[in-house]
Amino acid sequence: GILFNTGAGQHILKNPLVVNSIIEKAALRRTDVILEVGPGTGNLTVKMLEKVKKVIACEIDPRLVGELQKRVQGTCLANKLEIKVGDILKTDLPFFDACVANLPYQISSPFVFKLLLHRPFFRCAILMFQREFALRLVAKPGTKLYCRLSINTQLLARVDHLMKVGKNNFRPPPKVESSVVRIEPKNPPPPINFQEWDGLVRIAFVRKNKTLSAAFKSSAVEQLLDHNYRIHCSLHNTVKKIQSVLKNTGYSEKRARSMDIDDFIRLLHGFNSEGIHFS
Repeated sequence: GILFNTGAGQHILKNPLVVNSIIEKAALRRTDVILEVGPGTGNLTVKMLEKVKKVIACEIDPRLVGELQKRVQGTCLANKLEIKVGDILKTDLPFFDACVANLPYQISSPFVFKLLLHRPFFRCAILMFQREFALRLVAKPGTKLYCRLSINTQLLARVDHLMKVGKNNFRPPPKVESSVVRIEPKNPPPPINFQEWDGLVRIAFVRKNKTLSAAFKSSAVEQLLDHNYRIHCSLHNTVKKIQSVLKNTGYSEKRARSMDIDDFIRLLHGFNSEGIHFS
């Protein structure tokens, strides 16, 4: 009887075979605390409650919270469910061992990075995304979908595409196809200042088909780096220094679309060693 708000990403996963497949791929343990975002009416939630110590379900819609509560009320599963009402992007994440969720697709990118920067580390996340977003997460250098999202995610985690899920497995059906992805954070993480790393790749991927030499000639980029340049020399000298670093590291004529994580690490080190920073 609930009218789902598709504008808020409310597409309920209805196929029990898909639900069971997601749970199987999550390799849940009896001792696990699971974080679920957007539980909807609880089709995935109830199945997980049967297998784990606790599920913390985060839901923004009070109507769906009521449905979820009714579903477990009076059962042995009720004391294993904790419901947090509110916007997950504005909430501190609790401790959890794994995250399993059919996410509202419009929060996909900010939620992925909220997850990957969360401490303490969790074991893995099994997440449903819009198909194209999922393919961007796993895209490799030189492919059409390779982008800033790809390299930032792969810097912090191992990402695997697990399965495709057709739109008819949801009620109401979304306009796009979906995919399930496994994200396993790298522990320990790479010894890199992520804010500074992201500053570098942001510049490189604004025009990913341009050479880095051309990308770094933007006046806005030059002014940003001049502001951060520790010697505070003139803008003219900063411009020369930028091009010198690109040339000396061998990346002047490279294009972001074809560069991997190691390439960007070497480039960032080259800039930092000359006192040029991106945060």
